[in-house]
Amino acid sequence: MTQYWGPSAQGQRITQSPAWRLQLGAAQITLDVDGHLHRAPLRATSITFKRGLFWTGLTLFADDATVHVDGLPNAQLGPLQAALAQRLDPDAADHPVQAMREALVVIGEWLDEADAALAQADRQQRWFTTEHQHALLQRRPALALDDEGLWAVFDDPDLRSQLPGDASQIEDDLNRWCSDWPAAWKARNATHMQRERAVAASLLDRVEQRPLTDEQLQAVLCFDSRVLVVAAAGSGKTATMVAKAAYAVDRGLVAAEQIVMLAFNKDAASELQQRADQAFQRLGLDAEGVQARTFHALGRQIIGQATGRFPTVPDWAVDAGQGLERLADLVDQLKDRSHAFRTQWDLFRLVFGRDLVTQGSAPIADGWEADGRGYVDTLNGERVQDIEACLIADWLFYNGVGYRYERGDHFDPGTDRHVAGAASFHYTGTPLRHEHRSGAPEATARDRADTLHTDSAALRSGALFELLGQALARHGVLLDPNPDRALPESGARPMPDAELIALVRTFISHAKSNGLTVKDMAQRLRALPEDQFKHRHRLFLALAAPILQGWDDALAAEHAIDFEDMLNQAAELLEQGRYASPYQLVMADEFQDASRARARLCRALVQAPGRHLFAVGDDWQSINRFAGADVSVMTGFVDWFGHGQVLKLEQTFRCPQALCDVSSRFISRNPAQIDKQVRSQTAAQGPALLAFQVANRDQLRDAVSQYLQQLQRQLLSGERAPGRSGKLSVFVLGRYNADRAFVPPDWQARFGPQMEVRFLTAHRAKGAEADVVILPAMLERSFPNTRADDPVLALAMPHADTWPLGEERRLFYVALTRARRTVAMFSVRGRRSAFLTELVQDGAVQVTSLDGKRIQEQPCPACDGGVIVQRSGAYGSFQSCSGYPRCQYKPRQPAVHATP
Repeated sequence: MTQYWGPSAQGQRITQSPAWRLQLGAAQITLDVDGHLHRAPLRATSITFKRGLFWTGLTLFADDATVHVDGLPNAQLGPLQAALAQRLDPDAADHPVQAMREALVVIGEWLDEADAALAQADRQQRWFTTEHQHALLQRRPALALDDEGLWAVFDDPDLRSQLPGDASQIEDDLNRWCSDWPAAWKARNATHMQRERAVAASLLDRVEQRPLTDEQLQAVLCFDSRVLVVAAAGSGKTATMVAKAAYAVDRGLVAAEQIVMLAFNKDAASELQQRADQAFQRLGLDAEGVQARTFHALGRQIIGQATGRFPTVPDWAVDAGQGLERLADLVDQLKDRSHAFRTQWDLFRLVFGRDLVTQGSAPIADGWEADGRGYVDTLNGERVQDIEACLIADWLFYNGVGYRYERGDHFDPGTDRHVAGAASFHYTGTPLRHEHRSGAPEATARDRADTLHTDSAALRSGALFELLGQALARHGVLLDPNPDRALPESGARPMPDAELIALVRTFISHAKSNGLTVKDMAQRLRALPEDQFKHRHRLFLALAAPILQGWDDALAAEHAIDFEDMLNQAAELLEQGRYASPYQLVMADEFQDASRARARLCRALVQAPGRHLFAVGDDWQSINRFAGADVSVMTGFVDWFGHGQVLKLEQTFRCPQALCDVSSRFISRNPAQIDKQVRSQTAAQGPALLAFQVANRDQLRDAVSQYLQQLQRQLLSGERAPGRSGKLSVFVLGRYNADRAFVPPDWQARFGPQMEVRFLTAHRAKGAEADVVILPAMLERSFPNTRADDPVLALAMPHADTWPLGEERRLFYVALTRARRTVAMFSVRGRRSAFLTELVQDGAVQVTSLDGKRIQEQPCPACDGGVIVQRSGAYGSFQSCSGYPRCQYKPRQPAVHATP
């Protein structure tokens, strides 16, 4: 039985087709669609095929229904049709000469078509695109004889004598038919590129003030139907885009008004337009018509022209700050209208703000006991043994249930280690005892008369809280949820309202960008693996659903839409043919930050034959997930847009090689990132990386000031400052806006004549560069932000970033690669950032004091990040962890022996 399979998981997402399998039997055709079998008799009329650009759709006229599926790779269509023909006419193989005669006719026709297509590309001096290649390969006929069978007939003198035509011509046709056509077309395009490079040399030498590199020239001259350029930081991607537009117009490949350059925001679009206008003027080309637009401006134009009414986007749907304020108002309104919503909102914020780690991962610990046992702080100010016990304790505190907690782990002198055990909760005024065992789940949770046993599985599913509520009710304990219950000073701090609102905003952006309804996301929730904290996901979705509806209602009240709606509606108009794209060349900048809605719009703009998509970006710098960006759009480019060319700009004009090597090694630990080898010809000027450490956080601003003073002394001693202003440019890059406090307020008066100091967040610094970059707060729980990627976003994102702190790593890479000379990092004793620690362990940098003395520290064996420091107490000097009181580890003091 011959079998053919439908699309891969990624192909299913692109084609929107379910999983399926086709079987050709001796007497029937069977189509298995998600486990449902559909059968039809083996007849030529039982199945039809509809070829697309990359996928073929199938229609089976089965006994029970007419079934449509999509996603058969076009390369499998020929073999499937041949197998079907063989089933329908098994005697065909018994007539090799007749089969050969028929094959030679269709082979000749296809070869003529291929020759004509290539000749047309030669006459027009154009690239022979992947689109043309795939179209020809799709029309390549399926033959009754395979390649070996064709040559078997030809090599047999008796059979060859029965063939019509000249034997040498037949041999030539067979050689060409059996040749590697993609390789031949690739070689043809390589020759075409070399010819174009010579023809367009005069233009390409003048298009930018600096000559284009070989990599840039290749990207400019490659005029395939789909091109992705993976561009390293500082590699001149804007210059490449402008040069490609100029080349296209100068060579008559595309008219100026048929080019659109799409940018992420208004500033980037303005820069693109300005650079294009300057280049076209320098070259003597007419730039009128070449447009640099934001995705949203183009989407608005498409909707307006297609419907006769331009949509309105309110300010609160554009500005991030106003958007969060509007969401806060919506949440307050929902709280006022619904006591249930208010309860659920506060329950999530106070109790379920933190996610559980996946089973088998390292446990979460807020600190360490003196005996080395980890603990987690509860709202009630207790130290419990793990995050699962903390969740139970916080749920009890929120609901006003009195309890007494006992740790279950204990020290085993036989193994000299702590052994995990069940945590115990005893409920005030009742005989009820509750034992909870974390870790590997048991079969079920058990609820008996006075003892409740629960496990990790019950907690993750949410069954634990239902069982516990029922058990408490039987013993006369009623739940009294109260978010305003006073928190002890020693208790953990709950998730702030602003943080939860920001999480909901990100969630809404992704959900709308991906076109997902609440029903779609509920289905995703059900499909989550059982080791996920599904109860937390369920609670969050119950909160997000009415907020999303309220957001849409607020838009409707103003007869407005938001940016995600605008992109999706514009794409839909293009897909339905209600608007015809006037653009032959669509160029997308910063493609690593494209949302799926942006990608959908790009795909719709170039869906007609003969259109070109040129996307430029760096997946190593994808840092706008909070705004709906989905890095998988770039890393999965082929799945989205089909096969074409993937080129790389690996030469940077910014960072010295040492900084390129360190930053590349750091970011490349994530295997999902696209590999590239960044090269630099920028001469080193001083150390690429510096790391300074001070005793406490209060000293950071003064330390930054002292470093700036060191730079000033270097400049005054005769070192030349680069740049038109003659000043050294310095960025102070913070992870948060609050890090602005580390910039010396008097820098202008003290250092202004020699340098220009500017504060930016790392997010806002992308695309900018300075001679020196200062990272003033490389501290634990600061940079990286360990809460950067909340798992609930997986409900709204088809491809969640699974690499630990993946987005934070990319943000740190962006911060490192802003520097033309040096990156100086500042930390605090015992609070060193995990990213800085990683660089130290790699040998990329040494941590020193401000006067350059290397700091030698003894890491705390009981916690991650702490170091052993000397302290003074009532009984004299002693050593302990710098993380006290979070970690109370103390090394054993050497015994003091009395002198005899």
